[in-house]
This record gives sequence, structure tokens and C-alpha cells, in this order.
Amino acid sequence: MTPFTLKALPYPEGALAPVISERTVRIHHGKHQAGYAAKLNQLIHDTHHAHDDLEIIMFHTKSEKKEQSIYNNAAQLWNHEFFWQSLTPEPAEKPSQFIADRLSNVFGSVDAFRTRVVEVAAQHFGSGWVWLSASRVGELNVDSTHDADNPLLWGARPLFVCDLWEHAYYLDYQQDRARFVQAVVDRLVNWRQIQSRLEKLQNRNAA
Repeated sequence: MTPFTLKALPYPEGALAPVISERTVRIHHGKHQAGYAAKLNQLIHDTHHAHDDLEIIMFHTKSEKKEQSIYNNAAQLWNHEFFWQSLTPEPAEKPSQFIADRLSNVFGSVDAFRTRVVEVAAQHFGSGWVWLSASRVGELNVDSTHDADNPLLWGARPLFVCDLWEHAYYLDYQQDRARFVQAVVDRLVNWRQIQSRLEKLQNRNAA
């Protein structure tokens, strides 16, 4: 048995259209993400990583040059699973007052948060990800990472992510990454997931 499989999407492939087309989702999830899972299984077969979870593999291989390929595929698989969970096709979903207040305290307003995400994505050079994350004490921040990196590596907790790799948007938006990210933050953010993750962090800090 192989330890990692392609997790099913939390909604049908066409549910994110027209922001993200069914064709893009099918290729992104069924080809790219599936490829990371298959490659990771191949790389860790009969190694001491074979029974570890993704986060453990990421932390143990990040600084090992000879295991860079293992790290890349593990982190990309983790990031993609998190990406699909960060989105929702429900058009009426809006941030709760709890989340709106937190975002307003840091960015000025929910719309200013959206603007910041698009700005960071537009300034990012090359492939990567744009994140909303929380520090260990709950401070919110928007930043980007290159390639397969994510905020777990510096001790932060990811709350939301948008994929900045070309395979995430090129079929639908060509080179216009900013328009893609704007559409995602305007229409697909899973606010309930953000709140759930932030509440878990707060509960852990209060314990």
C-alpha cells in the first residue's frame, strides 16, 4: 500500500466556475496534484519517511539537499489539499463579524485585506503561493512563498491560501495572475474555514 492518495475535492470539479473552470480544476487536481502524490510515494518507498505524515516529512526534508525532491512533492501535496479547502463555491458566504473585525484591525477592512492579497500576489515573482496566516499568538499576516514553501516552516498557522503557480490560472486567465487572485478573494474564500482555524489557534493559546 502507498501512504498518500489523491484526496477527493470537497465539491464537484465544476463548482468553482466561472472563477475557476471545470477544465482547470480537472487538470490541476487530477494531473498536477495527483502527480505530487504519486511521485512522493515513489520517493519515500522503503525509506524512513514511509510512515510519516506530510508535515513531518516536510520538516525533516526541507534542509536536506539530497531530499529536496521529497520535500517539494510533500509540501506541494500539503499546499494543494489546503488550497481546495480554502475555497468554497457558495456565493452567499461572507466573513462573520468575528473575522471582519480581525481583518479590519490589521488591514483596515475586509476589502483592504482583499486588496493586500492581490498586491502581494502581483508582486510575487515566479511560482508560489499567497497566504493569510496567523502567528503563534494569533497575529494575522499576508505574505507569499516561493515554490512549495508554506508558513508552517516558520511556525505560523495557515488560514487561507491562493495558488500562484501558472497551472492554477493560465487556462482561464492567461498571464493575468492578479485578475485570477482578485476573482478568488472576491468570490471563493471559505470564510468558515478561516474562522474555524483561527478559533482552534485561539483555543490552543488559551489552554
